Amino acid sequence: MIQKLLIANRGEIACRIARSAGEMGIATLAIASQADEDALHVQSCDEVVHLGGHSPAESYLRRDAIISAALERGADAVHPGYGFLSEDPEFAQAVQEAGLIWVGPPAAAIRAMGLKDAAKALMQEAGVPIVPGYHGAAQSLQVLEEAAAQIGYPVLIKAVAGGGGKGMRRVDRPEEFAAHLASAQSEAQSAFGNARVLIEKFIANPRHIEIQVFGDGQKAVHLYERDCSLQRRHQKVIEEAPAPHMPSEVRDAMGRAAVRAAEAIGYASAGTVEFIVDGSAPLHENSFYFMEMNTRLQVEHPVTEEILGIDLVAWQLQVAAGGLLPRAQDEIHAQGHSIEARLYAEDSAQGFLPSIGQLHHLNFGPGLRVETGVAQGGQVTPYYDPMIAKLIATGPDRAGALQRLVRGLKLTEIAGLKTNRDFLIALLQHEDFVAGTFDTGLIARDMQVLTHAPAPTPEDWARAALCAMGLSETDQDRQSDTGFALFTPLRQSIALRHQDQVQTLQVSLRSGGQALVDVAGEMVALDRGRISQRPAVMAGEKAYLFGEQTLVFDVIDPLQRTASVQGDGAITAPMPGLVKQVFVQAGQEVAAGDPIVILEAMKMQHTLCADHAGRVEHLTAMQNQQVDAGVVLAVIEAAQEEA
Repeated sequence: MIQKLLIANRGEIACRIARSAGEMGIATLAIASQADEDALHVQSCDEVVHLGGHSPAESYLRRDAIISAALERGADAVHPGYGFLSEDPEFAQAVQEAGLIWVGPPAAAIRAMGLKDAAKALMQEAGVPIVPGYHGAAQSLQVLEEAAAQIGYPVLIKAVAGGGGKGMRRVDRPEEFAAHLASAQSEAQSAFGNARVLIEKFIANPRHIEIQVFGDGQKAVHLYERDCSLQRRHQKVIEEAPAPHMPSEVRDAMGRAAVRAAEAIGYASAGTVEFIVDGSAPLHENSFYFMEMNTRLQVEHPVTEEILGIDLVAWQLQVAAGGLLPRAQDEIHAQGHSIEARLYAEDSAQGFLPSIGQLHHLNFGPGLRVETGVAQGGQVTPYYDPMIAKLIATGPDRAGALQRLVRGLKLTEIAGLKTNRDFLIALLQHEDFVAGTFDTGLIARDMQVLTHAPAPTPEDWARAALCAMGLSETDQDRQSDTGFALFTPLRQSIALRHQDQVQTLQVSLRSGGQALVDVAGEMVALDRGRISQRPAVMAGEKAYLFGEQTLVFDVIDPLQRTASVQGDGAITAPMPGLVKQVFVQAGQEVAAGDPIVILEAMKMQHTLCADHAGRVEHLTAMQNQQVDAGVVLAVIEAAQEEA
């Protein structure tokens, strides 16, 4: 039995592991960067080792420091969670060579599945179907272009290492291949230290269905499937189990193939075999192809736990300590339906740019299983993945689970930074998702609809005004609320901004908890005792209104001078980040849409482009330069129209 577990991770997965370990009576040891000194995962563990630094390279990727910490603090096991070092065979091997228990698959299994090209060859030998493509070692532009032409467009360029959509690009035409290849190789090199890619046929209407497997090194079982087709930039957004419209014979075939894959490499612990499925027709036994195997616990593992009534982390700890499979295949039965939504700190209206800052207000809706690594008052920093929480709803059937998740999201309140909450609500209510007839292209096809934010109504402006003025309390015994005036009720003014719209509102308080707000000449009467029908909170100088959509209003200080803004053509950093690549030189002519720089932040690369044709008048961006949000990286002087 494991006595003390070092959790080599952070955030919600570290909290999740600590919870199961604690329930089993296992002491837990956290590690923390300087940015995470007071993080929730630190508070969730019995002890902590502070590794210093802010970036992963300075903390969570320090193999030797983590192993030394385990030995010095008396830990006898290491659980890597997911991400960071979880699929690093060298780390797994080093942990075991240090005499510690590795809570995960053998290093040999991680190596076997770590490179997508080698894994596909291995799976083909094991009788697992694979997507047609090029998995060779030659990586010249000519070889890869010829392979793409032979496969037939559209094709998918994929990094052979890593995952999470990094180093992956779809190419529709031959003339686009070279540019997409360079971009994919650059991102893969940055993320995984390996620029090699493979080329695969792009399936036009794909579904992403994966099988959860678990092994003890000798035998393996499958734990049913998850549908992870709702993705943005190849990153999962919504996951559910079981998959909609999955015939039992297809489930059985995929399960058998996944078990063959796991047993072919002597797999132990939790893992996931991911398949791409042709969704252009009803699912059948020959419509799925092996994509990759994730040799770790998956982000979306809670939906599997919910329908099976098991604890996958507890299973991992039992098997790592020398136990056999907790259940045989015929003892594993699913019941009900479970859906998970990934709640991120990001601005859906601005291309899902990560949002950083303090969580001034955080209140998750009822009826949900919440897996989070943050708490109210905590910070979302630019150093790590911007996930706030995974919200999971389970019901007797898919409709029941979906209804519970949508309600829980609508009653979730977050203030202090921007999130994808409203986007998730719209996505879960999309007619194709409700019907279960979606594929991986749904979000891209309907992005405009899914990110549309309706303008606030006069009543919304009025409620925001009361919130901003601190007048939304329901205590009607406060006699001073109405102020004092000789002949008419006291009127107060407040200026608010919602996006580009600014309004000055006049607020009159009346007896009996009533308020009258003049919104651009329209009088809105509110009962202050019923303000909670649409909850509102202040966070800094912003008023947040919650409901179907989150509305954010800036409170304008009349004494503060208007801040100067950059003129047209300024390319500014939308967030703190590292300049990875600069495409232009000062004086260079550019066209609208031309890439100017690539900025890396929160484990993702963002290409900043010219919004109009012109000449690069100023260029301050330099490769490998760390910049703050709002810094001007370049200025494009608009091209003069010919007479």
